[in-house]
Amino acid sequence: MQAARSSEAASANQLGVMIGQTRYLLNLREAGEIVSVGHITPVPLTRDWYLGLLNIRGNLIGVIDIQRFQGHPLVEINSDCRVIAFSTGLAFNAGLLVTKVLGLRNVAEMTAQQIGTDENGWMQQSYVDGNAQTWFELNLSNLIQDGSFLHIGL
Repeated sequence: MQAARSSEAASANQLGVMIGQTRYLLNLREAGEIVSVGHITPVPLTRDWYLGLLNIRGNLIGVIDIQRFQGHPLVEINSDCRVIAFSTGLAFNAGLLVTKVLGLRNVAEMTAQQIGTDENGWMQQSYVDGNAQTWFELNLSNLIQDGSFLHIGL
């Protein structure tokens, strides 16, 4: 019974992040380590949204600018930016560049909104919080199955 309650709490609590000017929610089971943006080593002949490789404790992960992947301008890297690695359970050595980590958010306290049709399947739901701010749920499990996301080469 307690395991069921903690599972419900984990799905209600999500990590809130800002990417550009847009707020996103990441499932805590899909998000891994959060690190400061260190030296990202560019990889030649890759798309502009694939920023390069970052060393996190001896593990190389690819850093993705999801905002640029969606066709928007590149995220401007500053001291608030972080890289959120994908969880080890996803078995995908990559991380998302985020403008700012905003902390835990409880979707049970938000109002669900229809996002419309998402042909990609990784933006499934949006929510409006008590401050009338819109949050988009980003499903990393579905994102790593998107063919255009997997194709980083030019």
